[in-house]
Amino acid sequence: MTLARIIGFVIMLFGIAVLVFGILATEEFGEKVTQEFTGHYTDKTMWYIFGGIAAILVGAVISRSRK
Repeated sequence: MTLARIIGFVIMLFGIAVLVFGILATEEFGEKVTQEFTGHYTDKTMWYIFGGIAAILVGAVISRSRK
């Protein structure tokens, strides 16, 4: 296993953790109140969700790269 593949997997795991954190944040009381009045989640929660997805994709690309 190359160093790039290991780094890619670590970034993917980090992305999964951030995504799960963002999804769990959507279930908090304050988040539900915000969604009820505005129709969408707070910017902070959206950054966690999108950042997690981006980290998963970047990690996948890095781990799949061949040298």
